[in-house]
Amino acid sequence: MKKSVFVHLFFTAAVTLLLMSCHSEEAQAQHTTSQTMSQKMYITIDGRAEPVTLAANSAARALVERLQAAPVTVVLSSSGGFEIWGGLGFSLPTSNEQMTARPGDVILYSGSNICIFYGTNSWSYTRLGHVDGLSESELRSFLKAGEKDISVTLSLSQPTGISQARADDSASRLYTLQGTPAREGAKGMVISNGKKISR
Repeated sequence: MKKSVFVHLFFTAAVTLLLMSCHSEEAQAQHTTSQTMSQKMYITIDGRAEPVTLAANSAARALVERLQAAPVTVVLSSSGGFEIWGGLGFSLPTSNEQMTARPGDVILYSGSNICIFYGTNSWSYTRLGHVDGLSESELRSFLKAGEKDISVTLSLSQPTGISQARADDSASRLYTLQGTPAREGAKGMVISNGKKISR
């Protein structure tokens, strides 16, 4: 009878500790998520930019200060099947804590390396932020999961400019050798689709 009571008490205590641990991890996740900066950072790979919500800590603030001077381009490579990472070329202040990095997390590792996750890994890291609104499969595609030497630009404003050139669908025009539009029915040498032709 005494053994049965002891087993019951042991299981009750174990379940209570497990529930407290889960609640603590959930509270920590909510606490981390709620401490964010209004300033966004953008990660650009192959002309595609995605926004990052930055953590409200000294590392993220130091990174913002650095990016205010100019965007930073780094070369990252896939590692471990869960991240792309590489050296920043400068150090940031650390506030490492044991955590499980999740898809989309942007992490500072060893003070001078940036890791962008498309999977999960538990380690002692400093959180920099989180890529907004991409699923795990979208992250894998955007981050070029499995590839090496990926050029990644970090900036504070979304890049602008021509991301893709499109051909003019209108009918081909004729031009004179001086580069001006040729009149309809013009005779002699003209340029059509970049080639000289005689009419």
